Amino acid sequence: MTLPFFTPDVDPGPDFAGLLRRQGRDPETRIADAASHPLTIMHGTTVVAIRTAGGVVMAGDRRATSGNLISHRSMEKVFPADRFSGVAIAGAAGPAMEMVRLFQLQLEHYEKVEGHHLSLEGKANQLSQMVRAHLPAAMQGMVVVPLFAGYDLQRGVGRLFEFDVTGGRYEELHHAATGSGSLHAGTVVKIGYRAEMDPSDAVDLAIRALFEAADDDSATGGPDLVRGIFPIVAVIDADGYRRLEDDEIRRRFEGLLGDLSPSNTQGSADGGARPDQEVER
Repeated sequence: MTLPFFTPDVDPGPDFAGLLRRQGRDPETRIADAASHPLTIMHGTTVVAIRTAGGVVMAGDRRATSGNLISHRSMEKVFPADRFSGVAIAGAAGPAMEMVRLFQLQLEHYEKVEGHHLSLEGKANQLSQMVRAHLPAAMQGMVVVPLFAGYDLQRGVGRLFEFDVTGGRYEELHHAATGSGSLHAGTVVKIGYRAEMDPSDAVDLAIRALFEAADDDSATGGPDLVRGIFPIVAVIDADGYRRLEDDEIRRRFEGLLGDLSPSNTQGSADGGARPDQEVER
């Protein structure tokens, strides 16, 4: 389609729809054509956070989807916000990653200007304002819902926060999950959670939660042993943010898969039933 050209002495008038009609183009048809070809938006899914005895554990799968298609298999969804906190993203991938980068920059700028870290609650408030400012884009389908967690230097404990699309900020005492597989992952964490968990046990629980979410939610990616792609898992404690190596995650997943193998899910040799099976009456 070529655009009409108007000389300076020709006034096309203020009515754009009327101008299109005079040019032999139907504005209603153009609007319908645009609506029938919506933007393809890449979405990230399923992240979890678990409070431990010495801090918090954050984990996220690696799959990104565009509708029913897998658009990326190794997307990163868990990031350090600063030395003592982390943020995990779910929702529209592009705006989410931009939000994370800006959030990291703001925290670093505050530290440089003030000479000390912003409090953990102040960081959560700052992220809440960013989610609230993103609401107009969220109303157009580009929703971003992060998780934020970290080690509170003032209280000496790990804390975690979740948000809603309007910027509402809610502190969770034990665990949180967001994304398309959050119902499944959150249920696994809820069942397996214990107060004052050892960080290593919390890592295993987070891995199990993502594995079960991937089993029931097509948008959540499970461990890819062929490509060597595993969820990102980070531990945040008094020593700061620490991402676990892929080799360690692989070993933990192999242990999980061994526990779930048919030979280990059978009843014991003396006829005992599995814990998740009813005894026949």
